[in-house]
Amino acid sequence: MAKMVHSCIRVLDDVKSADWYKSAFELEIADQLDFDAFRLTYLKNETTGFELELTLNKERKSPYDLGDGYGHLAVTVANLEHDHARLEKLGIETGDIVDFAPAGRRVARFFFATDPDGYKIEVIERGGRFR
Repeated sequence: MAKMVHSCIRVLDDVKSADWYKSAFELEIADQLDFDAFRLTYLKNETTGFELELTLNKERKSPYDLGDGYGHLAVTVANLEHDHARLEKLGIETGDIVDFAPAGRRVARFFFATDPDGYKIEVIERGGRFR
């Protein structure tokens, strides 16, 4: 059986991005591999072995086109209102809290936070299938 180990996003400033993910979600640098043309920075925290890989292409000067696809990363938190307020206080762009309950049955409560490169990170309240 396959085991998911990381997901990659491309960034313009890996130091700024690593700082953002540390402030927002307590992700620490687990490893960093530096090559001539690019650098890979792996972030994680103690809650999971899954890592976020920040890929810095050293010659890249313009922002990446994120396209119109709706891919995103998601994290869970114990107290959605607390983390929404905390991220706003840090100056992080956040969307409204959404109580997603089609047909009256709650599927999830969440909001999105935007990282320095424009990626939308879904922040979901723990519970149900999102532990």
